[in-house]
Parts: sequence; C-alpha cells; structure tokens
Amino acid sequence: MANENFPICRKCESGNLLPLSDFGGQGASIQYKAWVCSNAPDCGFNIKIRNGDVYINEPIASGAGYSPRVRS
Repeated sequence: MANENFPICRKCESGNLLPLSDFGGQGASIQYKAWVCSNAPDCGFNIKIRNGDVYINEPIASGAGYSPRVRS
C-alpha cells in the first residue's frame, strides 16, 4: 500500500480517506473495515462496517486510554 493514492474525503475535500483494518471475533483479519479522513480532528469523517452494517460519522475516540487485553 506504500505508493497507492487514497480517495479524497467527500466531506471536507482536503483530506484523504485512510483505510483501517481490524480482527474479527474469531481472530481473522478484516481488511478495510473502516475509513477515516486524514484531516482530523477538523473533519472527522469516518465510515465503518460492523456485522454487515455500514456506520457513518460515529464519534472518534483518541485511544489514549486504551489498554490492550491480555491473551492467554
């Protein structure tokens, strides 16, 4: 993905939509589960897929208080 051009954000038209990936409940990788505007925090546009439903402009948390869960 190093040299790909990312789509322009249609909300602010100055940022790029950046893809984010995640892991499913069974640990399988899910590529491009979410897209967020690089013009944060000014724009904040985001689109996410969760359980087959599409969510637009959900609140964005900083992640500063996140602590990873310990896997046994």
